Amino acid sequence: MSELSYLTKKRYTTKAFDPTKKIAADKIEEIKTLLQYSPSSTNSQPWHFVLASSEEGKATIAESTVNFGFNTQKLLNASHVLVLCTKVLMDDQHLSAVLEQEEKDGRFSDEEAKQGQHNGRSFFVNMHRYELKDAQQWMEKQVYLALGNLLLGASVIDVDACPIEGFDATILNQVLGLREQGYCASVIVALGYKAEDDFNAKLPKSRLPQEQLFTEI
Repeated sequence: MSELSYLTKKRYTTKAFDPTKKIAADKIEEIKTLLQYSPSSTNSQPWHFVLASSEEGKATIAESTVNFGFNTQKLLNASHVLVLCTKVLMDDQHLSAVLEQEEKDGRFSDEEAKQGQHNGRSFFVNMHRYELKDAQQWMEKQVYLALGNLLLGASVIDVDACPIEGFDATILNQVLGLREQGYCASVIVALGYKAEDDFNAKLPKSRLPQEQLFTEI
């Protein structure tokens, strides 16, 4: 088995975390870098990440699971909890900030190249804003690219993870003040180390066969 196949099959969704085990600070920095450098359409980066490491922070996020009690202990027992948030609007201020960061990082050889990048990104942004009218859905797709990057990357550095959609976004937006910052909560990820009694760690992975998943032409 290749290393990539091994790492792909090694990753699994943790259903119970050991509250006594904490993720080392250097690994948290690696996880932050994973998210920072996640791919997004036209490098639009329409996201923000809330990282909770304290008991108070995790409890605040767990308030959003009031109607999803099966997820509460995952958040409370995890070492760290991440909330992946999506921008409410892809505004011109954000586009300018991304463009200026690209220039600072040396991506443009001259002003013409910079303007070309801005024009190209604006074309796609405006297509979703005004023509397709699906800008929010489009931005959330980019956040889920970051989610996939996070889940596989965390497994590579031997950190267990559980993506969670069972929460009340309205409550979470309120307790974290996300709307006021121009964001909304899209998905939560609990991070840490599996508990000995995590039933899912002992089960074989199950996926549909490749013959059913792929059409080769």
